[in-house]
Amino acid sequence: MLGFQPYETFQLLIETGGVDRTNTLLIAACDAYTRRGKATAPEMEQFEALASRLFPIAGPQAKAKGAAILGRADLLSPALERLVVDNIGEDLNTFLSSANELSEATMLGIVARYDVPAAATIAARADLSNVVLAKLFQMNSRKVYRALAANTHVVPRGAYLSALARSAQMDHMVAESLAKRSDFDAALLAPAFFDLSDTDRLKVIQAFAHRETPVAPIKKTIEQLTLANAELTRALMKLYSENRRPEVTKLLSQITGLDEVRCGQIAHDVTGAALFVILRAFGCSAYDGLKVLIHATSHDADRSRALADFATMFGNVTPDSMAYLMSAWRGEVNLLELAKPEYKPFTETSRRTPSSLAPAHNPVVEQAIEALARIGIKRAS
Repeated sequence: MLGFQPYETFQLLIETGGVDRTNTLLIAACDAYTRRGKATAPEMEQFEALASRLFPIAGPQAKAKGAAILGRADLLSPALERLVVDNIGEDLNTFLSSANELSEATMLGIVARYDVPAAATIAARADLSNVVLAKLFQMNSRKVYRALAANTHVVPRGAYLSALARSAQMDHMVAESLAKRSDFDAALLAPAFFDLSDTDRLKVIQAFAHRETPVAPIKKTIEQLTLANAELTRALMKLYSENRRPEVTKLLSQITGLDEVRCGQIAHDVTGAALFVILRAFGCSAYDGLKVLIHATSHDADRSRALADFATMFGNVTPDSMAYLMSAWRGEVNLLELAKPEYKPFTETSRRTPSSLAPAHNPVVEQAIEALARIGIKRAS
């Protein structure tokens, strides 16, 4: 078989040669099978019988070495996969990640024994069946969910979408991975907003552009204060221009109902993303909102670009949608409602859309931003 003496000779050597001879035979046989490339069905069957005899009686080091060699083979049957998994030891995760193919039975066996590092390695593979995916999502493990969130071959829909969205609320690493995916609705990351990077926070806000949202519980409170919208923006601009952020924290706490810790984060957020949500939720226009953001934010070379982004979002994001985002921060809404057809964005970003239509490149908007920036710089100096 495979360049060796007939199979009966191997049997005789196993029975009469002792452990040392068995160790040598095991490593040699595994190496020969791996070098063979894709073995035929009879060859695989014959090698299975041989390996099943050699592995149980070989020494620990020979088992691990033989399994590591065998794990590099082009094709393994489920029985051979089990031999590798059971004997490879510390190199198990390497085998699970690098194997060209893994049978469903092997994957399910590893998940069933609740080997979290090995299950997380499997969760990163591209060849997961629905049965294996269902078992992985049932595991209460951050490592597994982080791997699933980063695996672009796992389509986030149905129960999988719900599970990933819930996990993102509890694990910032899951939220970060999902924020980088183009096939995941970033609006569902609203509860993890303050755990995300500056860029990803903007993605969450932009995910609410051009879409309807359910009625936000905080909307009635906002309506009562909207009449004082001008006074609110003047007060915020004054406090920010004088760098009285602790007082901004108190004011935000009074009008939003968010706790002071969260309001402190918003008041001290120099990117302006969280403050934009508050301003737009209370119905601020681009002109009034940008006047506040100029004083609240800290931008150098990217100042004009950041303000242009906010100007665009003032036009694309409705006050109702930002009120809904605020309610998500307060834990008052079920964000998974956004997956319903009636709440899907009705304008999709397209590569065919001419860049001249992008609001951020509108020269009128840019001139207004530059004028506001000059006002802000003069008042702050």
